[in-house]
Amino acid sequence: MSEDINKRVLIFTGEGKGKTTAALGMSLRASGHGQKVCIIHFVKSRKDTGEVKALAGISGIDQHITGLGFLPDPDSDAFQRHLHAAGEGLRLAREILNSCRYDLVVLDEICWAVHKSLIQETEVIDLLNCMKDHSSIVFTGRFAPQSLIDAADTVTEMTKVKHAYDEGIPAQPGIEK
Repeated sequence: MSEDINKRVLIFTGEGKGKTTAALGMSLRASGHGQKVCIIHFVKSRKDTGEVKALAGISGIDQHITGLGFLPDPDSDAFQRHLHAAGEGLRLAREILNSCRYDLVVLDEICWAVHKSLIQETEVIDLLNCMKDHSSIVFTGRFAPQSLIDAADTVTEMTKVKHAYDEGIPAQPGIEK
């Protein structure tokens, strides 16, 4: 691991497109500098997206898909499976942050997971205490809680001005998936 890296906390949030894309761009940048990167995808479950397939071929970037996809009604049995999967993702994140193996850790859609009550806000704040001084962490997802915003060094809010999906145009490979 690089010795000249200081701990940083970054958030990409908001209702606009590009939160995960920005985090993955940082992952590529870090990899280009010889840094080790770990990405944990919360909520998302697809292994056939362009970004997952592309990153799988890059040495030094590890990724884990812990989500189960679109969230069902909170009163359903299926929601319990999502709760369990999010808990496993959180456990993995804690293990990775404690391992000192990575310079950059991306927790994709963790803000959305908190917003949807899959993970408690306090548990995510506790993750920050697991970080070693040389690691940086990126949180993505809509509705970042104020406590995370307060703890972050850099917060970017993506604002949707217009989106093709709102006009009935389906997700396109290379653009949205």
